[in-house]
Amino acid sequence: MSNIDKQAVTAKTKELASLMVERFSMNPVSCKLLNEAWKKEFPDEVAIAERMLALLYELEHYKSREERVTKLVLDNSTSWDALYKKLEAAERSIAELERSETQLINERDAAESALADMYQAATGERPEWSNMFGFADAVDVVEERLATLEANQSQTTPTGIQLITEAIGAHGYIVGCLLQGRPDLALEESRKWVSAFGQAAEIVSAQDAAGIGKGD
Repeated sequence: MSNIDKQAVTAKTKELASLMVERFSMNPVSCKLLNEAWKKEFPDEVAIAERMLALLYELEHYKSREERVTKLVLDNSTSWDALYKKLEAAERSIAELERSETQLINERDAAESALADMYQAATGERPEWSNMFGFADAVDVVEERLATLEANQSQTTPTGIQLITEAIGAHGYIVGCLLQGRPDLALEESRKWVSAFGQAAEIVSAQDAAGIGKGD
């Protein structure tokens, strides 16, 4: 910008400043007249001022909009955090339920295996589970078989009596473990005493056969 332009702008600025001071002391009617005079006297400056004012309003509008958007984002961020925490809690609960379900299945399988071993030791056959033959039925069969063993103790050798006693004790322990929700202990005990059940059953079978032979 040349010195002449600078001087002209400075002069107009001073004149505009003095008019601004004068305007503040005027009534509304005088201000309106002054505005009209300004538009004629300083068309470029007035246009710039109007443009700057429009830009200022637009800036305030966007600033207000930005504040609303920022608040919305922050609110949503808080909501998303809460939802994410709930999702994590739900996922943990699902994982715990799945572990519990797996544990229950394993415990049931262990109980079934323990009872099947006990049933086979007492009867010589594996149980065939169905809606008509369940765990309680298998326990009843084993108890009946043990009752038969106990009733025949008077005709059994000391070794046979010991085996029968051990078998009866093992049966009671295994049933107790199952009732207390410890199929793992029941399975371990059943495997330990399967041979005792089997030997006791063989002794009674041999005695039954011998009794039949004597009767003949």
